Amino acid sequence: MVPLLLVLILAVLLFGAGFALEALWWIAAIVLVVWLLGFVIRPAGAGGGRGRWYRW
Repeated sequence: MVPLLLVLILAVLLFGAGFALEALWWIAAIVLVVWLLGFVIRPAGAGGGRGRWYRW
């Protein structure tokens, strides 16, 4: 009974880790798209030139 419980716990942990990693990949892809869009869609700066869309 104990080995069966250990296998079930291991399966649940691995499933949770897999889901978390999959979610992190999606979040990273969304952030990358927003970052790339920031280079394409930039507001005009004070001097008429193209400014930065972030304040770093």
